[in-house]
Amino acid sequence: MGPYEATIRAWLLADQDAPKKQRHTARRVWQRLVREQGASLAESTVRDAVRRIRAEIDQPATVATVPQVHEPGREGEVDFGEFFAVIAGVTMKLWLFSLRLSASGRACHRAFPTQAQEAFFAGHVHAFERLGGVPGRIRYDNLKPAVARVLLGRDRIESERFILLRSHYGFDSFYCHPGIEGAHEKGGVVEGDIGWFRRNHLVPVPTAASIAELNEIIAAFDEEDLTRVIEGHRATIGVEFAAEASALSALPSEGFDVARHVSARVDAKARVCVRQCRYSVPVSFIGSRLDVAIGASEIVVSAKGSVVATHERLVRRSRVTLSRPLPRGPGAQAGGARPRCRSPRRGRPGRSAPSTTPTGPRPADGWATRRARGLIDALLLARTLPRDAVVAGMSAALALCTVAPEVVAIEARRAAGERLAEVTPLTSLAGDNRPAPDLAAYDDLLGERRVGR
Repeated sequence: MGPYEATIRAWLLADQDAPKKQRHTARRVWQRLVREQGASLAESTVRDAVRRIRAEIDQPATVATVPQVHEPGREGEVDFGEFFAVIAGVTMKLWLFSLRLSASGRACHRAFPTQAQEAFFAGHVHAFERLGGVPGRIRYDNLKPAVARVLLGRDRIESERFILLRSHYGFDSFYCHPGIEGAHEKGGVVEGDIGWFRRNHLVPVPTAASIAELNEIIAAFDEEDLTRVIEGHRATIGVEFAAEASALSALPSEGFDVARHVSARVDAKARVCVRQCRYSVPVSFIGSRLDVAIGASEIVVSAKGSVVATHERLVRRSRVTLSRPLPRGPGAQAGGARPRCRSPRRGRPGRSAPSTTPTGPRPADGWATRRARGLIDALLLARTLPRDAVVAGMSAALALCTVAPEVVAIEARRAAGERLAEVTPLTSLAGDNRPAPDLAAYDDLLGERRVGR
């Protein structure tokens, strides 16, 4: 094969520019060698040579990686990673923000319900405050909250608000190449830190009453990791971070507002629409336009600088949060939405649904409306009276076997310590010497009516 290997290699190299279905096979190479070169070779020998030469041609060039040595305070790495947690009994998909110092390996993590830009900024602010300083440069993996458009090479068009964040804290950004080409440029965050934290601290699935409580648990894990020694390091993370902390840039004197401020009009149902979700506000603002601050975890609604409503930020679209006083319009209670109430489950096929109304004829709508209005009047007492006084008034009214809102109001004011008018007994009225009325005639009348029926 010696005299013919160069010829075979030239033919196979030329095949790289030819259509896939018109490239040399091992048999075609053997045929050409016999006809054109006069070779006296067995086809199996040529097949072995073609297989070996093709493997050499197709083998990608070996890429060597260079070990990195980071100067203290010079560089950090940021990324998001998803995980699941049980929050208030509900399994939720959350996002873990991670900022890791490249030199010491000190990392700060925080959970968010979304990976929106507000959460991205809030993660930076939290990490800078925990670290007590800012690294000179931070590596990113072309995250959408930071990058508006990816250009050629490392050029990026950054989002306007991310430029404000960088300018406020005074750090530079470094973007890795997209895809496999930039996989080894991402450092410890994407390649190891988030996965390591998820495997070692979030297994089994964590449980918490709220995301705030979950973040306290995550902060405790970060403090626990300070005693860990990273492979290739001589001291613990805590010891190396103590030496690196002084090299970080100082925090600015003023904080950075991570919220996005927008204006929203209040609809006829006393709600503002923010990111396709609706949040309730006091009914007095219907038709007006209010200022809304969209934070990472909450929505704050303000009117002329005064906060009028604060809600936990909803994650899914077309959701509604209600926390306003109940409406008093006629017919509003029949099908009106209830704050934080669940609809009763329907009965399964073949089973009768549980009864929610007493047996017998259904009460008239007017009766239901009066009962609903009475409940509203009792609840509205909380505007002027303490909550405990209103509850005491309801308890006192129930003890008297009545649900009249007037009785609840009197007993609530009495519980609140208000001075009520003194009740004068009828027997103490002077000058009234009339005899007691005789009701016998009425008793006879009632008897006649019973006989008539």
